[in-house]
Amino acid sequence: MTSYETKPWLGLFDADQPASITPDFTDVLAMFRAAVARSGERAALLYFDGVITYDELDKLSDSLAGYLAAHGFAPGDRLAIFLQNVPQFVVAIIAAWKAGGIAVAVNPMNRMREIAILFADCTPHAVICHDSSYEPVIAALDATLRPALVITTSVLSYQTRNDPRLFGDAQQRQIADTIDFGDAITTGGPVPVTPHYQAGDIAFLVYTSGTTGVPKGAMNTHGNVAFNAQTYRDWIKLAEGAPILGIAPLFHITGLIGHVAAAFITAAPLILTYRFEPGVMLDAIEEHRAEFTIGAITAFIAMMNHPSATRAKLASMTKIYSGGAPIPPSVVVDFRKTFGHYIHNGYGLTETNSPTHVVPLSREAPVDPASGALAIGVPVYNTISWICDDAGNPLPVGEIGEIVTQGPMVVPGYWNKPDKTAESIRNSRFHTGDVGFMDAEGWFYLVDRKKDMINAAGYKVWPREVEDVLYTHPAVREAAVIGVADPYRGETVKAVISLKPGAATTPADIILFCKERMAAYKYPRMVEIIEDLPKTVTGKILRRELRG
Repeated sequence: MTSYETKPWLGLFDADQPASITPDFTDVLAMFRAAVARSGERAALLYFDGVITYDELDKLSDSLAGYLAAHGFAPGDRLAIFLQNVPQFVVAIIAAWKAGGIAVAVNPMNRMREIAILFADCTPHAVICHDSSYEPVIAALDATLRPALVITTSVLSYQTRNDPRLFGDAQQRQIADTIDFGDAITTGGPVPVTPHYQAGDIAFLVYTSGTTGVPKGAMNTHGNVAFNAQTYRDWIKLAEGAPILGIAPLFHITGLIGHVAAAFITAAPLILTYRFEPGVMLDAIEEHRAEFTIGAITAFIAMMNHPSATRAKLASMTKIYSGGAPIPPSVVVDFRKTFGHYIHNGYGLTETNSPTHVVPLSREAPVDPASGALAIGVPVYNTISWICDDAGNPLPVGEIGEIVTQGPMVVPGYWNKPDKTAESIRNSRFHTGDVGFMDAEGWFYLVDRKKDMINAAGYKVWPREVEDVLYTHPAVREAAVIGVADPYRGETVKAVISLKPGAATTPADIILFCKERMAAYKYPRMVEIIEDLPKTVTGKILRRELRG
């Protein structure tokens, strides 16, 4: 047998840690209802000074589900949730399931052009967005793409603190031609008959650009989500009712599974802070006694370097995990010096419902002596992972190749894209496109990306999408986008362009042009203007030469 089949990593488990688990749930709505049944009076959502209990969350989602059903939302329909980390996001997820539908997690930083692409693919019947997002994004959509039902809401709802570090002069507004979220809750009709979901039914659509630059909606099933919620609970030993900090965006797979689903399965309070601001986050941890979180390493770096960073701020945070981008070993050391806690590593993707490889809670990840890379972990329960060559054949220990994973967390495919599904998921094995290796003990290491994908602070950026925007600038003749090393973000986006004859522009103008047309993590932070871009004899631009 090969080393993969013998699972050398099993020795890394605690003595009482099983090698596999049987899921407690295969339906996430049932998982939520179980939390309500045993802990209805416990806080479910903590939003600054606002508290929503599990009983209240159940009633709010009942009302919203009833409103949706009364206004044409049918089983199988999609509800687009275009929100930051606010309580309405969680209410909307549950309401979508109660109405028999699918929740579509949408990045609130996306602009109209990006939303148009997503909505054309998933055709949502309804969208819930912030009042500030309606006019520049939803109202600007072509009428054929605009959902039949638009519900708007304020970031100030469900709390009264109105922290000026986040909200500034924000005010609640009633938006014409939309339904106010609070009104929808108040006037919600009878709750529809709750469906009984099977493990293979879709819970979320979560969009990823993948390796083609075309947004793809990963079909995250109820079984996928429930299994990895339990992985978080059992692997990391999350205690029943122990507060979870929502440091990752809820639209991201880490937030959906590592925050929302993990809170449901442990009947725990989920702490929300609208968006990430390091001082606010430190205060929230101290105020609400958060015990667990998982987020991008850049967030932990920002908190570590904040003026108010003290050990007292993070005294309660005994279980800290990071994923989404490689972690420099020196950051782990510095973080422990600052806060007294070790950051455990984890690895997963949208298509795997967050974790496939995690460092056991009782262990610290080794550093590969040759590459200096910090191990991303070992395969979690019921999971086999290989390092494969381009033909899909397993490679020996220590050799570098593509990380391939098989397990109950792997999605069945992409929404409306059977061809893209066939490229990435073969015989239930997900080909990640990430390059790494496994050592003799079974630790996995991430070395590089197989394709040209840029990983900026945990967010994936496809160069082609940025280039498409650059080519719409009247002065740009040619464009190429690459990732360059950044000590804070891991990688940052750089654009190299040439100009049309007689045209003139500046790097600052190009940056502003892109910033106005795409999400904040995508637009180039660096622009270089050169006379001609390097090309092959067939005219293809050579990105690798631009990287130097």
